[in-house]
Amino acid sequence: MAAPRTALLAHLQTWRPYTLWYPGLVGLAGATLTGAHPTTGQLTVAWAAPTLGWVAGHYLGDYYDRDLDALSKPQRPIPSGRLSPRTAVATGIGCILAVAVLALWANWRAVAVAAAAMAGIVAYSRVLKGRGLPGNLIRGVLTALTVLFGAMAVQPWPPWRALPFALVFLAHDTASNLVGTLRDIDGDREGGYATVPVRRGLRRATHIAAALYLAAVAVACAATGLVPRDPAGYLVLLSAAALCGAGAFGLLLRSPGHLAPALALRAHAVLVAERLVLAAAVVAAGAGAAPALALLTPLLAVSVITQSRMRSRHEFPVPPLADGGPGLPDPRP
Repeated sequence: MAAPRTALLAHLQTWRPYTLWYPGLVGLAGATLTGAHPTTGQLTVAWAAPTLGWVAGHYLGDYYDRDLDALSKPQRPIPSGRLSPRTAVATGIGCILAVAVLALWANWRAVAVAAAAMAGIVAYSRVLKGRGLPGNLIRGVLTALTVLFGAMAVQPWPPWRALPFALVFLAHDTASNLVGTLRDIDGDREGGYATVPVRRGLRRATHIAAALYLAAVAVACAATGLVPRDPAGYLVLLSAAALCGAGAFGLLLRSPGHLAPALALRAHAVLVAERLVLAAAVVAAGAGAAPALALLTPLLAVSVITQSRMRSRHEFPVPPLADGGPGLPDPRP
C-alpha cells in the first residue's frame, strides 16, 4: 500500500489544495454576471473547466520547472522521484482534453477562450515564467479569461458588464503572481529565471505589485454600478478582500530592503485566501450574498487549513525558522 499512497500524495501535493478552489469560484463569478438563471450543468462547467485547467497548469509547470526545483525545492513530487515527468505531462494533457470536452459541450464558442487559456498556461510554464513582468501578466490574463469562460458557459457571449470584472482579476492576479516571485529569489537567480525581483530588486517588485493591486481594487469599486443583483453584498465582501490585501502588502512594504522567504510566503498566503473573498464578492454581485457566503465559507476553511499543513513543506526543503529565517538582501535598493 505504500507505493499507491505515495503516488496519491504526490498528485495531491501537485494540485496545491490550498489554491485549487479559486479558479472554479472565478468561473462561477463569470456565470453569475450574466444575470441569467444557469442550469446545474452550466454551473458545473463554469466550475470544473477552470479547475481542470488550473490543475493542468500545475502538472505542466512542475514538469518544466523540474530542473529548477531540483536545485532549490528537491522535496517536490517530480525532483523527489515520487511523480515521474512522464506522468505529470500525461496527466496535464488529460486535464486539457477534459477542458476542451466541457467547453464544447457547454458552448462551442467557449472553445476558443479555453484554447487561449490553455495556450497561455503552456506559454507561462514553458517560456514566460522566467521573463519578468510578461510572465506575471499572463497569469492575470488567464484569470480574466476564466471570468469570460464562466459567462460563456451560460450564454453564447459574455455580457459587456463582465469585462470590467475581468480587468479586476487581470490586475489582481498579475499582482499576486508577482508577490509569489518574492519567495525564492536566490533559487530563481541560480536557475536563470529573470523574474522582476531578480532583475529589479525586492523594493521595485513590491511597489509594482502594490500598484497593480490598488488598480484592481479601484476598478472593482468603479464597477459597482454594473452589479446586476446585490451591490451591498458585493461591497461588503470587496471591502473584506481589500482589508486582507492591505494586510498582505503591509507585511511586504514594512520590509523594503530585505525579506525573509517565510515572510514572503506568509504575505502570499494571505493573498491566496484574499482572492477567494474577492471572487466571492463577484459571485455576490450576480447571485446575492447568501449563495456567495455559502460557497466561500467551506472553501476558505479548506484553503486556510491545507495551507497551514502543506504549503511550507512544499515551498521549503527545510521548514523556515519561526521568525522567518534570515532575510534576503535586496540586490538593487
